[in-house]
Amino acid sequence: MNCDSILFIGFGGPTKPDEIVPFLRNVTRGRNIPDARLTDVAHHYEIIGGRSPYNELTLCQVNAFKNLAVKKGLDIPVYLGMRNWDPYLKSAVMQMKNDGVCRAIGFILAPHRSYSSFQQYQENVEAAKKEAAFPGLDVDYVDAWHDHPLYIEAVSDRVREKLSCLKENNADETLLIFTAHSIPMTMAKESQYEKEIMLSARLIAEKLGRKRWTTAYQSRSGRPGDSWLEPDINDVFAHAYQHGVRNVLVIPVGFLCDHAEVLFDLDHEAKATAEKFGLHYVRAATVMDHPKFIEMIFKVVAR
Repeated sequence: MNCDSILFIGFGGPTKPDEIVPFLRNVTRGRNIPDARLTDVAHHYEIIGGRSPYNELTLCQVNAFKNLAVKKGLDIPVYLGMRNWDPYLKSAVMQMKNDGVCRAIGFILAPHRSYSSFQQYQENVEAAKKEAAFPGLDVDYVDAWHDHPLYIEAVSDRVREKLSCLKENNADETLLIFTAHSIPMTMAKESQYEKEIMLSARLIAEKLGRKRWTTAYQSRSGRPGDSWLEPDINDVFAHAYQHGVRNVLVIPVGFLCDHAEVLFDLDHEAKATAEKFGLHYVRAATVMDHPKFIEMIFKVVAR
C-alpha cells in the first residue's frame, strides 16, 4: 500500500494533578474499579511529581523521527494519537481527515505484542475513525520490531551506561533483570508476548556478553485471584538474594519511555523491595529518543 502519512499511536498520561483521576477512569473504563482504588493509584502519581512525563517524552520521540525523516528525504505528514489522554486518537484522525490524507502507516509505541499492547490499539484506531466520521482511512501497521538489531543496540547502550557506573560494585557479578508489564495469563496464551520479551532480553544479553540475566514482570492489576504472567519483579529480588546475588540492574525492556510504571513501580516500589533484601539496585534508562531507536523507527516505517 502506498502511504501518504504516518500515525504514531500511544497510551497517554496525565500532565498535571487534576488530570490524574480522570485519566485513570479512562484507563479502567468498563472494569468497575471503585474510586477508592483509583485514589490509591493516584497517590503513586503524587509521589513521582503529580504527573506523568509520558506525553512529552513520546512527543520527543515523534519529533526526533520527524527530524531524521527530513534529513533522509522522507517528506510525509506525521500524526500522534493517544488511547487514554490528549492528544486523543480521535483528534489525530480528525486532523488527518482535514488534511486530506487517507493511507497511513501505523506505528504502535509498544515493543511486544499482546491484545492490550497491539490489537486493542488497532481497535482504538477503528473507533476513532468512526468518531471522526472518517471510515475511509486505511492504516497499515508496521511489522514486529522487538528483535530489530537497532532496537537491541539502543537498549544495550542504555544498559552499558549503568554497567560502567557499577565498576566498583562488582559489575561482572550483577544480575540483569529484564522487566515488562504483566498481563493476564488468558491474554498471554493467545499471543507471542512472553516469547517476544524473552527474545528481546536474550538478544540484549548476548549483545552485552552477559550470562547472568533473567526476566520478570511488574505492574499487575485486576483481581488478586486471577493468574498473571510471573514472576513478579519483587519476588525475583528475594530469590536472587538467596542465591548469592548482591547487585541487580533492572532493564525496563517492555517500556519505551518513563511513566508511572517506571518511575513509581520500579524506581520507588521495586527499589525499596530490593534494598530491603540488601541488594544494590540500579535501573537502566528507558530507550526514549536514543538515536539508534529513532533510526530503527525510520527503517521499519520506510520498509
